[in-house]
Amino acid sequence: MSKHYDAAVIGGGPGGYVTAIRLAQLGKKAVLIEKDELGGTCLNRGCIPTKALLHSAEVYETVRHAEVYGVSAGDAAFDYKKISKRKDGVVSKLRAGIGYLEKKAGVDVIKAEASFKDRNTLIAGGEEITADNIVIATGSAPASVPIPGIGSDGVMDSDDVLALTECPKSAVIIGGGVIGVEFATLYAALGVTVTIVEMMSEILPGIDAEIAGLMRKELTKKGVDIYVGARVEKIAPGVTVTFDQKGEKCVSADVCIVAIGRKPVADGLNLEGIGVAQDRGFVVVDEYLCTSVPGIYAIGDVTGKVQLAHVASAQGLVAAHNIAGGRRTMNYDIVPSCVYCEPEIACVGLTEAQAKEKGIDVEVGRFATAANGRAMIMGVSSGTVKLVTDKATGEILGCHMMVPRATDMIGEVCAAMRAEGTIEELSDTIHAHPTVSEMVMEAAHDVHGMCVHQ
Repeated sequence: MSKHYDAAVIGGGPGGYVTAIRLAQLGKKAVLIEKDELGGTCLNRGCIPTKALLHSAEVYETVRHAEVYGVSAGDAAFDYKKISKRKDGVVSKLRAGIGYLEKKAGVDVIKAEASFKDRNTLIAGGEEITADNIVIATGSAPASVPIPGIGSDGVMDSDDVLALTECPKSAVIIGGGVIGVEFATLYAALGVTVTIVEMMSEILPGIDAEIAGLMRKELTKKGVDIYVGARVEKIAPGVTVTFDQKGEKCVSADVCIVAIGRKPVADGLNLEGIGVAQDRGFVVVDEYLCTSVPGIYAIGDVTGKVQLAHVASAQGLVAAHNIAGGRRTMNYDIVPSCVYCEPEIACVGLTEAQAKEKGIDVEVGRFATAANGRAMIMGVSSGTVKLVTDKATGEILGCHMMVPRATDMIGEVCAAMRAEGTIEELSDTIHAHPTVSEMVMEAAHDVHGMCVHQ
């Protein structure tokens, strides 16, 4: 006999596990079905492990340059096995925490692969589960690319890199997007010879061009070779990458990291069998996160909207409230995007170019990292905060920053934009001194040419 629930969630990543807890908080009997480990890609093979590795690399770099701060630390060294073990420990603790939260909320957790029998019935672990509503939160996986030699020894995707317990001496990274730049930052800090090969004309496509250019210069200063406008032609045994950049070039390394996008995970769900519409493999949803089949919702990377963990969680909350009788919608206009390089990058809203393309008369304010007291104390001089505003109304259209702890700071601007605040609100908000966040206020002052410390 099948077990019946108010709602079933397929996938225990940052979208799915949050959805299940919120459903329980709203009085719904929920079940969470996850074929692998709770936490999904973000916790197990993405956000958390990469940041754990990056933090270890940051600590190593700080110790290596300790003399600058008047501290004698001797010869700095790192043990990659221990770095990897610490990363695994952080992941394990957070994963256990999710399990505890699900249990505390009263959510049943089933470790099995699920597929649809019909619109209200799932087969999971050989058993039938029925639910009034079902949420698809199956996420994404690294995309494969049709490059000859892509399956050669030493060629790996982001999942493979995170499983390494030995640090390579050299690496070629195909793709200069967020994932590629973060791995370049990690390995450059550990003394690895790094090369980035990016097909677009600049690294970090989608990031404000001014900020992306600053990061390219910063990575180059740290010894990373960067080839933009370069198309990879093949990967030969021995990990030799051949690419075309106004002529054929070759780079050899211990490993080749392929960091080119992600694809939806929806195979095996039998979505076609129950009539759920898809577009290039992504599940089609409306603004309420409803699919083409009533009572079936989809959230996270599998929808192809914005492939970020925090967006998946936000979508999950919207879907849960709608299952409970609400009519909430998703708004993707104010979504922060972060790159955990050094210094960090964080952005929200329109870039200057995007605003101008929309025909908006913009005013831009900037404040350089080098002029900030806290950044100077931290030994960081590269970067800037850039605010894009509507000249006519003072509306904050976007913020783009490359500064220490930018990923922690972007929330301030998101909140201001969400509250429909203007540049005057940011200008008039008293910021604590000395802090890096003062740069937001200073950039706001600069919009009207009134920055004191510029």
